[in-house]
Amino acid sequence: MKKVLSLVILSIFTLLPLNAATFQGGVAEQGSGNASRIIDKQTGEGVGGADIRLPKQNYSTRTDSSGFFELDTQINGPSIMSVQKENYKPFTMTINDKTFDAPIVVGIEKSNASDLALDANMYHLGDDSYSDLSANAGEFRMQAIGPFYTKRFTLRNLNLSKPIYLVIGSIIGIDTAMARSMGQNKIPNAFASPPEVYFNGNKISEIQLNGDGQKIKLPSNLIKKNQVNEITIKTGRNLMQTAYVDYDDIEFMNLIIEN
Repeated sequence: MKKVLSLVILSIFTLLPLNAATFQGGVAEQGSGNASRIIDKQTGEGVGGADIRLPKQNYSTRTDSSGFFELDTQINGPSIMSVQKENYKPFTMTINDKTFDAPIVVGIEKSNASDLALDANMYHLGDDSYSDLSANAGEFRMQAIGPFYTKRFTLRNLNLSKPIYLVIGSIIGIDTAMARSMGQNKIPNAFASPPEVYFNGNKISEIQLNGDGQKIKLPSNLIKKNQVNEITIKTGRNLMQTAYVDYDDIEFMNLIIEN
C-alpha cells in the first residue's frame, strides 16, 4: 500500500496580541471587564458551563451562564488551556503570561455525528531526559509513558467523499531544526528528528513545529470503515547523540477525528 507523507507546519502562539482576540473563528469582541469569554463559533452566543483546565497549574474553572470566565492562577510561561463542553468539540490552545493582558474570546464548534473525540487527556512521550532550553521544558508536568502513544478506535458514520483529518489540539516540546530556527527552543548545538504519525501501520506525517490545531489528513485508502483503526504518535530522537538513544520529550493533548 502506498505510503502517504504529509508535512505539518503550524507555529505555536508565542506572543499573543494585547487587545481582545478571537480564536477558532467568530467575530472579535471585547470581554466584560477583566473577564474573557467562550462563545459558540457559529452563533456568537456565550457558552455557559464550559469546563476550562490548565493541567500545568492543576487549575480548573467554569464559564458563567453567559460564557464569561477569569483565570485566578499565575501563568509564568507557556501553558496548555483546554475547553470542554458537552455537544462541543474539545478545544485546546497554548497560552502564556501575555495572553490575558486583555480579555480574549474563544470560539468553540458544535460536534457532529461524523466527528470522534479520541482522547482529551495530556500525554508525555520521551524518556524524561531533556534540557531546560528545550521547547516548553518548563511546562512539562507529567512522567513519560515511553517513546510512542497508540490509540485504537472504530470509525462509523463517515462520509468518505469528504476529507477525514486527525486533529492534534496542542503539542509542545518539539526540538527539530525547524523549531529551533523559528525560536521555539534555545538549544544551541543539538536538534531532534520530528515526531511521526502512523495510521494503520503506515507513516502519514511528520510534525516539525510546536503548535495548536494541527490537522493531518488520513489517506482514504487506509481507512477501515466500521472496523478497528489505529493511530500511533512516535516522538523523535536527538540526532546529535550517537552513543545511546535519547528521545525528544514532547507533550500533546486533545486528539479528534474530523470529517
